Formats: sequence, structure tokens, C-alpha cells
Amino acid sequence: MFLTITTTGSGGMPATDLGFLLHKHPEKAQVFSTSYGDAHVFYPVASEQRCTAALLLEVDPVALVRRGKGKGRGGAPDSALGQYVNDRPYAASSLLAVALRTVFASALRGVCDARPERAAQPLPLRIEIPAVPARGGAALVRRLFEPLGWTVEAEPVALDEMFPEWGESRYVRLVLEGEMRLSAALRHLYVLLPVLDDAKHYWVSPDEVDKLLRMGDGWLAAHPEQRLITSRYLSRRWSLTRQAMERLELARLAEADDSEAEELDNAVDEEEDTEDKPLPLAVQRREAILAELRDAGANRVLDLGCGQGQLVGALLKDVRFTEVLGVDVSSRALGEAARRLRLDRMGERQSSRVRLVQGSLTYTDARLKGYDAAVLSEVVEHLDLPRLPALEYAVFGSARPATVLVTTPNVEYNVRWETLPAGHVRHADHRFEWTREEFRSWAEQVAGRHGYGVRFVPVGPDDPEVGPPTQMAVFTLTATTSTTSTSSTTTTTTTTAKEVTPV
Repeated sequence: MFLTITTTGSGGMPATDLGFLLHKHPEKAQVFSTSYGDAHVFYPVASEQRCTAALLLEVDPVALVRRGKGKGRGGAPDSALGQYVNDRPYAASSLLAVALRTVFASALRGVCDARPERAAQPLPLRIEIPAVPARGGAALVRRLFEPLGWTVEAEPVALDEMFPEWGESRYVRLVLEGEMRLSAALRHLYVLLPVLDDAKHYWVSPDEVDKLLRMGDGWLAAHPEQRLITSRYLSRRWSLTRQAMERLELARLAEADDSEAEELDNAVDEEEDTEDKPLPLAVQRREAILAELRDAGANRVLDLGCGQGQLVGALLKDVRFTEVLGVDVSSRALGEAARRLRLDRMGERQSSRVRLVQGSLTYTDARLKGYDAAVLSEVVEHLDLPRLPALEYAVFGSARPATVLVTTPNVEYNVRWETLPAGHVRHADHRFEWTREEFRSWAEQVAGRHGYGVRFVPVGPDDPEVGPPTQMAVFTLTATTSTTSTSSTTTTTTTTAKEVTPV
């Protein structure tokens, strides 16, 4: 996937100022990591008379399959082979748009401390992209770019030059020429490349409306193809398209009235507006855990891997939880938890409900026995897989609370985060992240070995294609007495765990 930006110099303004505006030195070749591969920036030509910056995006086809399948998220919908053999590494699309935003973020904002006067001035620009998918053909390309002041050359690419009778493909070779600010040119590309492709490689969420209006500021409201651009950019999601169109109309009316949009859109008093805002995933996770603990009737609760004490603090706010024990292997985390909870200032009655102790969850520990419930929130993924059997026995075989809650990331949902690099886990310390099927398989095996029943609860928005961002297993003890390990698997697990005497 390839794009070049060329400008010329004149009147004491060298063309190499392009390097300052893009914040990329013409004498260096640089590499940047993006969600789907590496983006290379280099300058084939760099003189005072003429300067060309090139952006080459190397897309990893396997990463496309890992991060999303099907139309609009990097894969082809036609066949299994189509997931790996497709146009994404070669044709400009939303992948290239994201690379532009990643690599040229300051240039998109029009920020250049070294050459502020150049950033504010129109430049003679020539932009070339060898292959652009255009659902609508060359005519649509012109309808989109010409109203913005570009001279457009959109040359259809033949399906096969050896067989001209096959006709034209849906791709065009695009050349744009015009005098305009570099930031405006980059914003045009950022919005219109995925519009031409009529697909996006990531899930379109409500915040895409803000992104569209921000990138379209100054030109989208007056564009004759405003509705088509808005609909395609938002993946034809009707509710989002309507929201964007309403805000664009409000901006147009405000400009005509020579006033601010906020002055016209004043029917709602923001100070009295009680509309709920989206809750952070961490908050949704804690609320889901608290709800399950309340339903289970738990009073004495273990927070295993308590970290900095966020869940412990939430438990202490509910008087039904009469005893809370936070356990973590990190003394630094425990110190931070004590500071956050203000244990040194806590009243005697409240402080009697909470303890923070250091301990490893892969060792059996007599201090963990006798509790109603245990929580392992975002903990298991921080352990190496060979150590999971030891944790399993320490919690389910030795401590044996009546209820155990385990939450962990759903790796399938990672495709919904545009900025998460392909193949990367959500946190640098995660040793693995499970799919829903992998997590279900592990949980059901653990439950079967130790006399528990298990059910699964989604945490966060439950996407119909990839599930929720967090998956939770709720284990409930079904055996009336402590089970004895008889299977070879459990016996091996038991010998892996070590005993810790109370302190």
C-alpha cells in the first residue's frame, strides 16, 4: 500500500519544508508500528526545488485474519482462502487512513512549531496512490475530490492488461493536484479513502461520529456528497449517520447565523442533564462482580490478585460484605492499595472488615479457607500457562469457597480496538488471552475436577460477532463435602501446589 506527497519550492521557501510539516526528516528512513503492520516513511526526492514524501504500509495478511474476518474488517467474505488472499496489502483503504493518522498525527492537526507559517499556508501538492478501490468508479472519485479544490486524475485499472476484453477492475490509479494546506489534504484522504472503499477494517462505534466531524471540519458541511460520505464512513449505520447529519446541519445553521453551535443547541441544560455516559470497562467489570457476589449471598470475600485495591474499596462500600481479604504477590501493589484505601485513617469498625496480605496464588494457603466467595479479576492471564494447575488447586481444591468468580479478557473482542497492534495482547504482562471457547473449555474442566458448577456472564457490550470485551465465569460449589483427587490430572495438580503455613 503506497502513497506519495510531493510539493515544490519557490520564493525562498524550499520544498524540503515538507519534512518539517510532516515531522519526518528527509534524510532518514523511519519505521512505525501500526495495527496491521509496519509503516515506512522515506523521501525518494528531497531538494529545494522538489520534495516527495512516501508512505509505504506493509500489511500482514495473517494479522488481518487474527484481528477480524469478513467484509469491513480486513478480510474477504467470499471464502476461507479469501481471508488470506485479498487486496488489503495493496489497495488504499481504511488501513492506510489509520496509518496516516498514526504516522502524521501532528501534520493532520496542522501543528508545526518549526514552520508555523508554512503549516498555515496553501502548498502546491501532488498526491499519488497507485491503487484505490472505488465502489462507484472514477466518476465517484471526481465527485468526492473535485468540490474540495483538487484536480483529479482517476485512471481505471484493467482487470488484466493481457486480456483487455475482461474490462476494468474496481480500482483506480489516483493523482490529486491542488493548492491547499497540508493538514486539509491529509484530512481529505483520511475520510475519503474508506468512503471510496465503502468498508472499514474495524468496528464502527459511536465515537466515529466525533472523528468524522473533527476530520471533516471546514469542508464536509458544504460538500455536495455530504450524505454519501457520512453514510459510507459510518459503515451505513443509520443511527450514527443521522446523528452526524444533525450535527452537520447545526454547524451550517450556526455559520449562517454567525454564532456558535452551542448557542443554538441550548435546549438542554448541561448542568441538569442526567443522561448516562458510557462506563469504563473496569467499572462495568466491578459492578458485574458485585452483582454476582450479592446474588450469591456472600459476606466474607477474597480478592485474589487485588492489585491496587479498586475492588476491595468497592466491596467496603457495601455493608453486606463483612470481611474482605485482599491478596497479592506484589508488596508494592499492596502498599498502593493501603494508600488508596487510607487504611491508616480508617475507623476501627471499618478497618476490622479488611485485611491486605502478601501471598502467591499458586501456593495453597490456610488463610484463604473458610470464605464465602473468591474473586480472580483479570488475574489468570498474568500467569504462565504451566502454572495454572497450581492456581487451580490452590483456589478450587484447597481454599474451596462456595462461589468463585473469574474474569479475563476475550481476545476475540480485540478487533474492536483500532489502535491495538495486530497480534498484541491488551497488557504487556499478559501471558495469553483466551477466546470464548478456550475460556469455556478451561472453566468447565476446572469445575468438573473440583465439584463446581459453572455458568458464563458477558461483561461489557456483548457484540453479536465477537462477544463481550470481558468474559466472566461464575463457579458454584455443588459438592457437599471436600472432594478427594483421584484422577491423574488432579493428582498431578496437587503435587504441583505447595503449602504455606499461616502467619
